[in-house]
Amino acid sequence: MTFKDLNLIEPILEALREENYTSPTPIQEKAIPILLEGKDLLGCAQTGTGKTAAFSIPIIQRLYLSHKPAKRQEIKALVLTPTRELAIQVEENMAAYSRHTPIKHTVIYGGVPQKRQTNILRNGVDILVATPGRLLDLIQQGFISLKHIEYFVLDEADRMLDMGFVHDIKRIIPMLPKKRQTLFFSATMPKTIARLADSMLNQPEKVEVTPASSTVDTIDQSIYFLDKKDKNDLLLDLLKDKTMESILVFARTKHGSNKIVKVLNAAKIKAEAIHGNKSQNARQLALNNFKAGSTRVLVATDIAARGIDVDSLSHVINYELPNVPETYVHRIGRTGRAGRTGIAISFCEREELPYLKDIHKVIKKTIPVVSDHDYVDEALERHAASGDIGKAKGPKPGAKPGRRPGAKPSQGKKPQQGRNPRKPQSNNKPRRDSNREN
Repeated sequence: MTFKDLNLIEPILEALREENYTSPTPIQEKAIPILLEGKDLLGCAQTGTGKTAAFSIPIIQRLYLSHKPAKRQEIKALVLTPTRELAIQVEENMAAYSRHTPIKHTVIYGGVPQKRQTNILRNGVDILVATPGRLLDLIQQGFISLKHIEYFVLDEADRMLDMGFVHDIKRIIPMLPKKRQTLFFSATMPKTIARLADSMLNQPEKVEVTPASSTVDTIDQSIYFLDKKDKNDLLLDLLKDKTMESILVFARTKHGSNKIVKVLNAAKIKAEAIHGNKSQNARQLALNNFKAGSTRVLVATDIAARGIDVDSLSHVINYELPNVPETYVHRIGRTGRAGRTGIAISFCEREELPYLKDIHKVIKKTIPVVSDHDYVDEALERHAASGDIGKAKGPKPGAKPGRRPGAKPSQGKKPQQGRNPRKPQSNNKPRRDSNREN
């Protein structure tokens, strides 16, 4: 099938040719005809499957066919995303697909002064891409009205909830006209997401291009069992491989990502960090350097798990396993995009065993173990292989873990017993992401 077979108009086809798009991906092939008919859509698709084009192209076409020149366009389409990086990426794609049409678009997000954004809004736009915090702020200031919205896209819905945006979403929905086309996309579909979708959609068509919470087949996954203090040494050893040209390393905290960058730079490996404490300009500069290849390693918190789209990204390294298992899917989905192959490497220490158990449940497979390295914790590896990895048991402090010759003994701390580190201990509030966007 070609894009022409999807009954797209010539201005969009010309833009797609200029982007070197030859044939639609499975989600584009399935979703575009449904959306051109004006139906609501529930899409379950992993990152890297081409879903941005799947929802952008039909919206641009329908707006183009009904476009009426006016001094000031009213906002007709709203795309809501969880992070600034993803918002920028979506708007860049919108710009590419609509370049031969009169459709106007812009993006708004927090972390930067609002003046430039409000100046564009005053002139009027057809399509607005936004993060929830800045959207609500500018609505309250009177710069934005949602009463003319005809198309509403909630992108990366599961990440929205992980980051604590559910209350913002519930504030935004009543501001939208009841008569609208709603597009709901999520890489995973747990019960909380399904309930949210049911409350927003009207007799939707469902498109699912990969099993919920699965990891794409083009990604070669592996895991290394080791002591926490050996992670830096293993990372440096892996990066001696010059075929690893572009590497995205994930850490759980902002402070942790900064520490990893210092270790890498001290070893003369060009690395930069991207996280919520960085200014938007600094984050964008780091991302641009990484895309251009001048920075070999980008160290990120999960704020970047959905917003980095680098065609040549060869490796993802989970320096620390995520405590939310679905996040593993999003992280490794940064590589192996659009049918390309990719490699995902994960480090696992004793206290991360419960996280690994949850990841295996979500992806419905066991990640292959790499034992042939100088830092292997064989006792931990044997314990994980036994299948009873939920209690984070391991050798006592100071005990020899059965490591390879020449490696130092483990000095890992004894974990707290009877506590699941994924669950809050004092209340039942939903998990919130420490890197929540404004």
